[in-house]
Amino acid sequence: MKATVFAPGSVGNVGPGFDVLGLAIDGLGDRVTVEVTKEAAVIVRGRDAELVPTDPSRNAAAVAANAMMKYVEPALSRIEPPERRLYISIDKGLPVSAGLGGSAASSVAGALAAALALGLDPRPEEIMSAALEGEIAVSGRHLDNIAPITLGGLVLARSIDPIDVVALPVPQRWSVALITPRVRIETKQARAILPQQWDRSSWIQQMANTAALIAAFSSGDRALARRALDDRYAEPRRARLIPHFEDVKRAALDAGAFGCSISGSGPTIFAIVDDEVGPRCLEAMRGAMRDIAFEARLAAIARQGAHAV
Repeated sequence: MKATVFAPGSVGNVGPGFDVLGLAIDGLGDRVTVEVTKEAAVIVRGRDAELVPTDPSRNAAAVAANAMMKYVEPALSRIEPPERRLYISIDKGLPVSAGLGGSAASSVAGALAAALALGLDPRPEEIMSAALEGEIAVSGRHLDNIAPITLGGLVLARSIDPIDVVALPVPQRWSVALITPRVRIETKQARAILPQQWDRSSWIQQMANTAALIAAFSSGDRALARRALDDRYAEPRRARLIPHFEDVKRAALDAGAFGCSISGSGPTIFAIVDDEVGPRCLEAMRGAMRDIAFEARLAAIARQGAHAV
């Protein structure tokens, strides 16, 4: 009774869509194996493994996997209670505290792998519900990373209670240029600097930008995407935490990117591009980082969410 799941990384918020929009990215992700055994354990390997807790109560994948076990309890009657322990192996491909949905990817992969190890085929809402428990243990209660990691593509999280998410169209040739400075920004820290209340005119503009960005993705309207990918809430307050953010953003837009902002809590900076301008934008963004160590990648939008491997 064993299963392995790969879950892609994601760009949370996608600019103005704070806590409600997320975009899955291809080529980066976490791989989690869950085995139902008589002995519980959490093993972590790979990228930043030393920073990931192995305590099952603090590990996102383990919390999500055990939450899934509770959700499917009625289907477990055929398994003797002493055997309902989880041996969890995590191969990290996503860096920790980089704004690429690392904890959410581990949570989704852990939840789905636990269900598959038991021979079950969970609904997306069940996966997201269990994964949410893992995300809460690490960064907070939001679906902007969990939803696209589960479903792939661009996803709108309309509601958490109950979970209601909407998969949205994505143009075939659009992709994402990513620059990740080698600094760490804890999600809880990045959320703490954001105001709990905001003036009405700013809130209205943010809502309009989010709706317009969804329309731009649906229609493939590059000009609208450039106008709409404008975050007035988190970006102005988090930009100071990211080395050379303004320079990188300006370089991306000058090189033809449709929009550029902070991925999740950062420090990763993302730009929406297409096949024609993508390499040029990435090179311009690289040049703007100057003296700071960083990683750069041009990533396709992941059309497939978490899946068995």
